[in-house]
Amino acid sequence: MRKVLKLPLVPGLAVVAVAVTGTALAVGTASAETGGASDTALVATLDQVLANSRLAGSTTGLQVRDATSGAVIYSHNAEQRVIPASNEKLMTSAAALEVLGTGYKFHTYARYSGTKSGKTVSGNLYLKGQGDPTLTYAQFDAIATAVNRAGITKFTGSLVADDTWFDRTPLGLDWSWQDETYADTAPISALTVAADGNFNSGAVAVVTKPGSAANKAGAVTLTPANSVLKVVNNTVTGASGSANTVSATRAHGTNTITVSGSVPLGGAAKTSLVSVLSPTQVAAGVFRDALKRHGVTVVGATTTGATPSSAKTITDHASIPLSQLLPYFLKLPNNGHAELLTKAMGRARTPGSAGSWSTGLAASTAALKAIGVDTGKITMGDGSGLSRRDWLTTAQIATLLQAAQSRPWFATWYAALPIAGNPAPLVGGTLASRMKGTPAENNLHGKTGTLTGVNALSGYVTDRSGRKLLFSSISNAAQSNVADLLDTAAVAIASTGGPQAASRRTAELPTVPRHVVKRNGEDVECSWVPNAC
Repeated sequence: MRKVLKLPLVPGLAVVAVAVTGTALAVGTASAETGGASDTALVATLDQVLANSRLAGSTTGLQVRDATSGAVIYSHNAEQRVIPASNEKLMTSAAALEVLGTGYKFHTYARYSGTKSGKTVSGNLYLKGQGDPTLTYAQFDAIATAVNRAGITKFTGSLVADDTWFDRTPLGLDWSWQDETYADTAPISALTVAADGNFNSGAVAVVTKPGSAANKAGAVTLTPANSVLKVVNNTVTGASGSANTVSATRAHGTNTITVSGSVPLGGAAKTSLVSVLSPTQVAAGVFRDALKRHGVTVVGATTTGATPSSAKTITDHASIPLSQLLPYFLKLPNNGHAELLTKAMGRARTPGSAGSWSTGLAASTAALKAIGVDTGKITMGDGSGLSRRDWLTTAQIATLLQAAQSRPWFATWYAALPIAGNPAPLVGGTLASRMKGTPAENNLHGKTGTLTGVNALSGYVTDRSGRKLLFSSISNAAQSNVADLLDTAAVAIASTGGPQAASRRTAELPTVPRHVVKRNGEDVECSWVPNAC
């Protein structure tokens, strides 16, 4: 016979009975500082949250541990395999720090073959990439400046774009075709281009401004500017105060971007991030344009190929170190960074072959196993969590969060996680608008995850007594977005402990508002839609 508990009301939650089975247990012991009553109340509250009718039919896992002792305080479906969405980035980032290190930098080289006589090189100019996701317009300009300062103004051969550091498989398993045009699903290449200062790699920024008068075409520009992409401008300037309906899409299999819709007269510019068909081709185009600005001529056409070992180096452009890249990767979060780091791990572990998803995911799995994560239930389809072939358990994420604390890179990693309720984009990230006005605000460091049918939140939080806790929560197959329920659980965890913990009632918890961002009817991370966080 199953025992049924009747639980107190939590504002905003349905009151239902909870059947106590082997999947919802308080299996740890509370610390002496906070006392057992505190964690007993927390268990009851978390049971209440997970009993919400909106989770009916879903698979929702949640595990809470004492971050210092590792004692499990609460565990519900924590050994059930679930799709993690962007919580996969916790695995990828930790593995990258293990395999590559905090000081790892991507390098981009300008080299030449043949002979140099005066300011002329009788040979090819090679642009060789290692997957640097931070190559913006300014970075390509800096490389072109270095070529000019080397005293070279002419190459009689071709501009050769070398992307052989990685394989040429551009898209991950199960990535949705309907997301092809978006920067967060951009193709992956060892030679890529970033649209902006947030380092959205494999993409360009399409900026649309109103024309000079109503009914005139809008003004459209690309960043970085380049001659590879074709823009079809179908925009019109609407009346002052009218709605901005501008959208930018790239036709499948082409480098043609079509911009349509109305932009209001006198209105602000609108920026859309659009993926490119071939990051290698666009990067080479941006570089060739930069060379021209600096008075350097390449007589031949732009081609692709490997740089010969005998080529002479003109400049070696290094990216910011991985420690500085992590906030852009984890807080925003950036799918392209995850995949580039995955392939970089593959190249590092098998240096004789091009970095690939297969070698990179193998390297990632081995690194996670080495730091104590049981990888037996993990399946990885990519590094970002876009693939629905990614499977793991909340217990495995909790183990990673526990083990990470002893690693030399932990402080860097912890600081790079989004911080609840902090409005600064590179501080709060995807948690900037969540859990404001609660004990989790500016306290919880965590990683979100959002796909249609998937919500995730895992991380660290300090309770009212000063005790550090860690948790992992993932829900699959709920009929609507349930991020607010995971936030409610996180606030409950932050609210436990303290002098009045034993008498605190669950009804004192604040109602956590829903924060749902959709794109074309699909749930997405808020950072993937401009100004949505």
